[in-house]
Parts: sequence; C-alpha cells; structure tokens
Amino acid sequence: MNLVDEIKLSFRKGNILFRLIFINVALFVALGLLFVVLRLFTPGTSLNELRANFSENFLKYFMVPSIPGELLVRPWTLITYMFTHFNFLHILFNMLMLFWFGRIFMQYLTGKQLLSTYILGGLAGALLYILFVNGFPGLREHLGSSMLGASASIMAIVIAISFYVPDYTIYMLFIGPVRLKYIALAFIILDVLMIASDNAGGNIAHLGGAIYGFWFISQFRKGRDIGNWLNILLDKIAGIFKSRPKLNVSYRKNAQQMSDEEYNRNKLEQQKDIDHILDKIAQGGYESLSKKEKETLFKMSENKK
Repeated sequence: MNLVDEIKLSFRKGNILFRLIFINVALFVALGLLFVVLRLFTPGTSLNELRANFSENFLKYFMVPSIPGELLVRPWTLITYMFTHFNFLHILFNMLMLFWFGRIFMQYLTGKQLLSTYILGGLAGALLYILFVNGFPGLREHLGSSMLGASASIMAIVIAISFYVPDYTIYMLFIGPVRLKYIALAFIILDVLMIASDNAGGNIAHLGGAIYGFWFISQFRKGRDIGNWLNILLDKIAGIFKSRPKLNVSYRKNAQQMSDEEYNRNKLEQQKDIDHILDKIAQGGYESLSKKEKETLFKMSENKK
C-alpha cells in the first residue's frame, strides 16, 4: 500500500473530528506548496508583493468576502473559508482548539452533530461578519475585506459543549482546573471587546459561531436537533457519489464456446474446490464449512442435477 492509499484509508476510517482536521491541514499544505512554487518561479517580486498577488489571484476564491455583490459571484466561499488557513500559527491554534473541544463534544454528542455544528456555526459567523461590516458605520473601514479560518466553526463547538456540560472541568497549564462555562464566558467577553481591534471581522465571526452553538444546545435540550437537516442533505449528496455495488451477473460458456484449454482449466479448478470441501467435511463434518463453502457445494450439486 503506497502513501496515497494509506492516507485515503485513514480518512475513510477516521471519525468526523479527524476528517475535519485532515481537510483543514490538507488545504493548508496545498496552498502552502502552491505559494512555494510561485515563489520559486516568480522573479523580481518581493515576498510582500507575492503574498498580495497570491491573495488576489488564489486565496480570494477560498475567502468569504464582506461585499454582498462579491459573495454572489463566489457563493461557495461561505463553505471554503471555514477550512482555509494561510498562517501556520493560525491553523496550529485552531486545530488544537478543534481537537481539544471536539473530543469533549463527541463524548456527549455524535460525530454528525459535530459536523453540522462546525458547518452551520461557520455559516453563522460569515453571515454576522457580512451583516456587521455592512450595517455599522464604524466598521465600514473593513468593507472590502475578506475572511478565512475555522475560528467561527470552532467557537460554535466550544460554546455548544460548554453550555451542554457547563461544569465539565479541564486542566489548563499555569491555571489548573477550570470549568467549561468559564472558558466559554471568557471567549465571548474577549471577542466582544476585540471588535474594536484591527481583526474586528474575525471576532464578529466568532460571536456568530457562538450564537449558533448556544442556539443549537438550547434547542437540543428541548428535543430538537436544528442541524439534522444538514446531515440528511450531506448523506444524500454522499450517496450520489458513492460507487454503486456491481451486479454479480454470472454466466457460463457451454462446451462448444470454450476452447479445450479453458474447459480443462475450469474443470480442474472446480475439482480442486470440491476436493477441498469434501476433505473438510470428512475431518469436521458439514457444519465445519464456511458459508461460502456451503454455497459452493450447493451450486455444485445443483449443476449435477
């Protein structure tokens, strides 16, 4: 098995949390490698100019824009932005947060609920970001900006599990045991205060994710899973692309259609199978046969009738 096959197998067998981390990291690596190639083959351009060109020519097709007109042209960015990173520390911190809180989430809720919370929390973050930047005069300086990163999606997961098991305690370095409800409260307060910073759009998106996470849990406690429709939709989409099982159509050539060599080879293989099955019956009885061997024996007996 080569490396590509091993990666595919790990992706298929991994849980939803692993797959989310895998997609984020894979896209980060792919964009990073593309930037390296451009760096090597673009002469006479400074690194800052290259980054600006890369953002304009490539990254913008993954980042969600703040201008509604641009969003209409690139609607897929509502999804792609929440899997896209271009800074190492950014993806490192986000994936650690996703891993830590995602594991706690999956102790109490399902992988499908983690997935729907991630995606719908990310959508809520993007929509609140666009609404605030366009709606508040003090944020108009951010109009024309674009956003990327999984932070809003992760915030939805953090807030959801923090309100579902508020007294769950984790041990933080230099601090000690801290309950999830206090961590969630600290995140929300910081994001509200940081709206006045240069990264106002990102912090607004965090709050959008937090709102969805709180709404999801408040409804889930009432017996409603507001993200279930998304999982149903994703299952249907996945079903379209799944390879359908091939029909097991069998046919036999008659003696006239076979060459002597084919006929003799088939007879020899059948006889070997029969001998093996008869030996097994002699040693351990009929019940020692596997299901497949019993089916083979039945077919052989039918053919002789």
